[in-house]
Amino acid sequence: TDRKRLHTAPVGQVFRLRPFHVLVATGGGYAGYRKYEDYKLEQLEKRGIEAPVKLASEWEVALYKSVPTRLLSRAWGRLNQVELPTWLRKPVYSLYIWTFGVNMKEAAVEDLHHYRNLSEFFRRKLKPQARPVCCLHSVISPSDGKILNFGQVKNCEVEQVKGVTYSLESFLGPRVCTEELHFSQAPPGNSFQQQLVTKEGNELYHCVIYLAPGDYHCFHSPTDWRVSHRRHFPGSLMSVNPGVARWIKELFCHNERVVLTGDWKHGFFSLTAVGATNVGSIRIYFDRDLHTNSPRYSKGSYNDFSFISNNNKEGIPMRKGEHLGEFNLGSTIVLIFEAPKDFKFHLKAGQKIRFGEALGSL
Repeated sequence: TDRKRLHTAPVGQVFRLRPFHVLVATGGGYAGYRKYEDYKLEQLEKRGIEAPVKLASEWEVALYKSVPTRLLSRAWGRLNQVELPTWLRKPVYSLYIWTFGVNMKEAAVEDLHHYRNLSEFFRRKLKPQARPVCCLHSVISPSDGKILNFGQVKNCEVEQVKGVTYSLESFLGPRVCTEELHFSQAPPGNSFQQQLVTKEGNELYHCVIYLAPGDYHCFHSPTDWRVSHRRHFPGSLMSVNPGVARWIKELFCHNERVVLTGDWKHGFFSLTAVGATNVGSIRIYFDRDLHTNSPRYSKGSYNDFSFISNNNKEGIPMRKGEHLGEFNLGSTIVLIFEAPKDFKFHLKAGQKIRFGEALGSL
């Protein structure tokens, strides 16, 4: 009898823990399977073969979202801040450089021993001459990365990659007060897209830039504009690499993101920093109240902050090329803005781009 009790107690404990273990193991295994699918997709792209669009089902998205990516990203963030012994820095950073193809010759400080932890290495600054800002075009790339998609916004839908769209209103959230953004009042019957366009004859445009782990992690102002409002959406932290973006519809609407809205000389302008796995930290330099991937914020909600006040009627002025913020690791920048119909992009889908290079102009 004693022997039976001795054996049944541990079995009961294992039984209570099993659902969590199964969930994590299944979700992690499925994430690994998706990584393998992404690898095959990259091989097809290198051969010039366009892969067919195959969207994830609801259960696949639910399974992926069940992986505790927010918790893992917070743990990764704390690990990144652990100071490495001097003798270990060069081997660790060299492995990262080799894996992701980092060009350290562009870094302001090339000596790997200078970076006390991984976080400092990820957020390394560049030499001033490494990224000249194009003066001939009105909109420049705010970051290094890969162009996933660009063009006009049609039918209130935006393409995250070719053939896969998401809702403009779901992505940006309810329209910000027109008085705050100094916009003209749009008729209430108009669509969400039409309400964002403030000048007759203008169109709404978008551009999606994916930052890989080896890219420069800071992002800058893409044009001269005024930031009036910030909206923070807590959410999932799923991977945003092109393979996953092609697989999950409205991926950017699921993930945590920070939407900055305001206006430029042609009307509405917005820049959205989208979080991803291991990118628990999105920092906006002039916004000290912003705290991303925080346990106090629940998914499915959003919180707003206005930069318009009695003492500041204009918001935060940003000059083209000025430092705006940074990611803790690679992620995605989405630009959605209003411009005249003769605005033209100087891009090709899939091309690599660097901060300061031209996106488009009139």
